[in-house]
Amino acid sequence: MASPQLQPNKLLRVGIIQGDRILEEHHLLSDDVTIGHDAKNTIVLPASEELPAKFAIFENRNSQYQLVFDDTMHGRVHLGSSDVDFDRIRKQGLAQERGTNYVLPLQESARGKVDLADDITLFFQFITPPPESERVTLPPDVQGGFWKAMDRVFFGILAASLLFHFAWGAFIVSREPPPEPELALDQLEDRFVSAIIPQKPPEPEKVAEAPQAAADDSAEKKEDKKPSEAKQDSKPQDAATHKAELVKKVQGKGLLKILGSNSGGAGAFADVLGGSTGGGEIAEALAGAGGVGVATSDALGANGPKGGGAGNVASIGDLGTSGGGKVDLGAKKEVAVEGRVKDAAPEVESSDVDRDALARYVKARLKAIQNCYEKELKRNPSLKGKVVVRFNIMPSGRTGGIEIEENTVGNEAVGSCIRTVIRSWVFPFKPDDEVSVAYPFVFSPAG
Repeated sequence: MASPQLQPNKLLRVGIIQGDRILEEHHLLSDDVTIGHDAKNTIVLPASEELPAKFAIFENRNSQYQLVFDDTMHGRVHLGSSDVDFDRIRKQGLAQERGTNYVLPLQESARGKVDLADDITLFFQFITPPPESERVTLPPDVQGGFWKAMDRVFFGILAASLLFHFAWGAFIVSREPPPEPELALDQLEDRFVSAIIPQKPPEPEKVAEAPQAAADDSAEKKEDKKPSEAKQDSKPQDAATHKAELVKKVQGKGLLKILGSNSGGAGAFADVLGGSTGGGEIAEALAGAGGVGVATSDALGANGPKGGGAGNVASIGDLGTSGGGKVDLGAKKEVAVEGRVKDAAPEVESSDVDRDALARYVKARLKAIQNCYEKELKRNPSLKGKVVVRFNIMPSGRTGGIEIEENTVGNEAVGSCIRTVIRSWVFPFKPDDEVSVAYPFVFSPAG
């Protein structure tokens, strides 16, 4: 059934009635109206099983409102000169079917109500909007302006302040800066002193000398060169002469004169410088010295050496050796220390982590744990025991909350090193929540 188009100046009045009291009312020109318990609806209703969260009960299409309802809704609509309920509208085909809903175009004289749950009724009707009130204007002599609304005292103070500051700035710029007095270096502060490097004076030009002067210089150079060459030629002879003079001076002085020598009277210094190995008897060298004696086998006679032992007295000459030898001190060697580490079955507090996969991951990294133990085993070869580490496997696969739960090794450095190694682990499995794991390691020296 065709319906005349509404005038654009008609407003849709929609409201909610509970009992005899109007709870809510809206005047709409072209907006749709939705109801339900969703907060974004035009009319928010208490939650009910009969109505969805959001239901468009009035739609504006082509400047005409139309009522939308379904099979579960009940109500009445005034059409023309009679009231028609929703059941009759459905049976007579007055509304268009759109899926499970019915759409009824509304005329400008239509009004009605829709029964909702819990004694709540929605009413609607079309009304003419009230005329716009004329804007009140004040007389020109009463109307204010910019100058009337301004605080004249404040404006005067602001203008005077700006004028003074601009004038003072112009005065400072127009004046010449005062001359700066020159200061001596001792009057300057250390932070203002700078090193001034004087410029190198220009070198005087070289005057070309006469050929005769060049010849004289060459002759002088040749004369200077001859003594130096003679000095170089006499070097081998001077070394031998110097050695002989040194022997003569030393052999007749001090203890060397007393000791004498078996090298043809040259003295003990000659024995040292010569090829002798010191095989001569020191007793013979000290024969003429008073107050000095050397114990020999002849001097001891039948008494023999004291101490109850048997043997002869060896002279220093008998102990003389010839030649030289090398003593092999050897290279510094570090004793290799090896330890063993065994891991027992870990304690896992969640089924999200596979114990076998966890054990395989840790066994592949036991070498780093073993290095922590062997580092301290070099200092204490008897170091052994058990270390239990408790840590959490985070959802990202990394470790956290690492603590040493048990340490029977008795060395804090081993536990600290293990904690550092475990902190760098990233497991391939990632649980939904943190999983606590207690992992034991047993250390013992290899041997």
